[in-house]
Amino acid sequence: MKLTGAEILIECLKEQGVDTIFGYPGGTVLDIYDALYKDGGIRHVLTSHEQGAAHAADGYARVTGKVGVCLATSGPGATNLVTGIAAAYMDSIPLVAITGNVTESLLGRDSFQEIDIAGITIPITKNNYIVKDVTKLADIIRRAFYIAQSGRKGPVLIDILKNVQTETAEYERVKPAAYRPAKVFGSLIYDAADMINAAKKPLIIAGGGVISCDAGKEVRKLAEKINAPLCHTLMGKGVLTHEHRCNLGMIGMHGTVASAKALLEADVVIALGTRFSDRVAMDRASFSKNKRTVQIEIDNAEIDKNVTADVSVLADVYEAVKELTLHLNPKDDEWLKKAYAAKEKDEARKKLFPEKIMYTASKVAPPDSVLVTDVGQHQMWAAKYFSVSGPRRFCTSGGLGAMGYGMGASLGAFLGSGKPVTLVTGDGCLRMNMNEFPTCVACGVPLVVILIDNGVLGMVRQLQKVFTEGRFSQTDLSTNIDFVAFAKSMGGEGLRLTKKGDAEAVLKKAYDIAETKRIPVLVDCIVDKDDNVLPMIKPGSPYSSQITKIKD
Repeated sequence: MKLTGAEILIECLKEQGVDTIFGYPGGTVLDIYDALYKDGGIRHVLTSHEQGAAHAADGYARVTGKVGVCLATSGPGATNLVTGIAAAYMDSIPLVAITGNVTESLLGRDSFQEIDIAGITIPITKNNYIVKDVTKLADIIRRAFYIAQSGRKGPVLIDILKNVQTETAEYERVKPAAYRPAKVFGSLIYDAADMINAAKKPLIIAGGGVISCDAGKEVRKLAEKINAPLCHTLMGKGVLTHEHRCNLGMIGMHGTVASAKALLEADVVIALGTRFSDRVAMDRASFSKNKRTVQIEIDNAEIDKNVTADVSVLADVYEAVKELTLHLNPKDDEWLKKAYAAKEKDEARKKLFPEKIMYTASKVAPPDSVLVTDVGQHQMWAAKYFSVSGPRRFCTSGGLGAMGYGMGASLGAFLGSGKPVTLVTGDGCLRMNMNEFPTCVACGVPLVVILIDNGVLGMVRQLQKVFTEGRFSQTDLSTNIDFVAFAKSMGGEGLRLTKKGDAEAVLKKAYDIAETKRIPVLVDCIVDKDDNVLPMIKPGSPYSSQITKIKD
């Protein structure tokens, strides 16, 4: 049948199983929005800002495993997507960003709202397309979705000229191409198995790749079979529950003491779906000292890029771990018990107010709810002390570290999962994304916003305390925003928490209101500006230099 380009786009999106689009209309996408309106088969969520739409598509993708979709007009609409696209790229999140552009006759003439969005996004997409021929549109859309969710996942951009949206072409529905990872491992799986079987103190490091390929159950079986302690990167949170007997918590710059000690003592590291970033490897030269390393990774570019492994298996983590576990011999739990003792010691210590808030919130939050964070100290506290029920229940901007990510991602996470959401944010971050609070109100999102309110840019201030001798340059927010009043004025609810002893009662009330009224509830938690995220390893330093105290 013959359809316009705009209609072909909508049909192809439905073909790919898309049920939700996050976007903001404008002149060069009028025909797409008209086709959306006439079709009525896809839910469109109007955000307050295009960046919020990109982050919402990202959050949707993280909790569902499906491709998230966002839509924007040309010029500023397209450029406003860039931070969200970059965040998805850094964290390997499948996303398709669709933009409109001026008609072909106006290209290259500095026309109104003309921008080369394809050129701008080359470094932060797996691929991108400028569609100038309506007869190629359907195939490009299909290819974009396949690329976004195959191999190492990531964002793809499709820029559709305005004239292509109104021109017509023949369209025939086809079944989406299914991505099936190769299962060819060769002898390297046996080499890895031999190394692990010979180890006395194996340690697993689980990264975002484990979540991305839904390998959580397989990794848990691996850890339990050989009684190996497991540390997760920021992106690997949820691989094991916080309470699991093998889980030592987060590893890296602000990771747990237990994970740092285990790394220093381990004789074999089993790295799964992690790229050994600077926040995990720290001092790359000393990372593998006195130990051997097995790396299982789907992206060849990440093999030996930061840390040189003794055995490198280029494969989908799910398939490789499933095969590897078959060839491993069970081990006793003596090493695991020793490694876990440091975690038990940390659990028993007196908690800072922000840490107490995280523990309490994870206890009273609805079962199987989703945790979202913005970026900063609160992000680290949440990653370490807020328990989630499993994979795909945690959303954060890890690689890019985009402040302002949280509110949009919370919107997408709820609409993707249908589960209540907790957003942990800071006063600096909230000022960047509070425009999406009314969007959450409009969409009936049962969201609890835990605002760690210390009046400063906490993480930067902490770094200034360590590296610039306490010269606090431009980290005092110097504002007197009444966040509780703001939340109420936007149609939500606001509460204030100032004492440790009130944490459970106030947070329980927040979750009850969010659930019963289906509205976002903001809890303004007033904390000390000198509460620091500890332990901490200075960038580029070895794990042996982990510090647990900072001089005031």
